[in-house]
Amino acid sequence: MKKIVLTYFIFFTLVSGAQNEFDKYGPMGCIVWKDLKEAIKSKSKIYKMDLSYQKLEPKVYAKLSTCTDLMALKLRGNSITTYPEGFNNLIYLAYFSSYANELSTFPPKLGSFASLDYLELQNTKIDSIPSEIVYLKKLKTLKFGNTDDTLGLPKTLRYMKNLKEVFLENVIMDSLPKQLFKIPNLNFLYLSNTNTHYLPGSFEKLPNLEVLIIENNPLSKIPMQIYQSQKLRFISLRNNKLTSIPETITELNELSLLDLRGNPIPQEEIEKLRALLPGCEVRF
Repeated sequence: MKKIVLTYFIFFTLVSGAQNEFDKYGPMGCIVWKDLKEAIKSKSKIYKMDLSYQKLEPKVYAKLSTCTDLMALKLRGNSITTYPEGFNNLIYLAYFSSYANELSTFPPKLGSFASLDYLELQNTKIDSIPSEIVYLKKLKTLKFGNTDDTLGLPKTLRYMKNLKEVFLENVIMDSLPKQLFKIPNLNFLYLSNTNTHYLPGSFEKLPNLEVLIIENNPLSKIPMQIYQSQKLRFISLRNNKLTSIPETITELNELSLLDLRGNPIPQEEIEKLRALLPGCEVRF
């Protein structure tokens, strides 16, 4: 019982941990500025800014880029549609997130953000991830979603050697997300309500994958090559259309959680998996 509880604690920490990512950036003990007018008066030593649910006056918002020491910026529900002029001057920005702002593009001149480690864009008007994302050479976490629109993925994702975590939700992708299966050091892949019908069989290109979450999709088959991602520890396939799981999954020696709830899999298939995966918690 203790092992099961620990497994779920780790699993949900991995899934929800990004919610606290903002706290990790900037010098220890630095002020989190929540008033843009006050921040721009100081200009220097402004490292963290959370402007959630603030209506930003255009003249004041235009001066955001003068805070050139900024390392972490969170925008939420600000009724903005563009980035301020000179946004690419924030060259030390390591964390940037925007929620519920109708931005239509990624930040301009992505090559300027050489320090960007975490990028999250939710509830925007963006319909594609630009090929220039490859210029974000330090990017480790990419979160994008809640557009309920089509989403194009660039071929350049395969060149992003530091990208570890990709979260995509509530978007319409190509039903076969090939580009995501070419990110060389990916260890966390989360796809929820993304129109994913099929998965590529190229799991050998994801040797470092540890967490695979594909939920709320019309997925009907898991490729037998899944065993090639030998580091997989957590797999969640909830609310798909799966009727079976390939037996090759039993070759994943590190697997400790397999969540199959919400799939029309026969009970005898589940019992077989439980027998073949004695060290893994199979949920159904």
